[in-house]
Amino acid sequence: MAFFAVIFLSVVGGILAGDHFHSFMVGFSLATVAVGCCYWLSFRHTKYPQLALLLLISGFAVKLGITVFGVMWSLERELITSPFVFALSYLFFSLVATYGYFKYREFWNKRMEAVKAKLQTT
Repeated sequence: MAFFAVIFLSVVGGILAGDHFHSFMVGFSLATVAVGCCYWLSFRHTKYPQLALLLLISGFAVKLGITVFGVMWSLERELITSPFVFALSYLFFSLVATYGYFKYREFWNKRMEAVKAKLQTT
């Protein structure tokens, strides 16, 4: 159900931002790339739990760097025509991408537990 709500809101947002579609797409792409890189870096499995804070800080720095670089690059090429549409799109898709990555991780963990349980019973 949540998946269909996200798809519906994304399509409606894209339609409403028709005049500023480039700003909408820049917000979408920057948010998904930045959150994806942050997620990939922050939630890595490590043998040393002492590295957890360092990985979180590194993920935050990468997310901030990608966002700043992307906004500067987009403004230089005049892709962001409406800062308001860009900001709303970036905020919405940051939340959606974060939700999606955590749901994916939850799905993957359940699947791995099922495989481990199956291997232990055989």
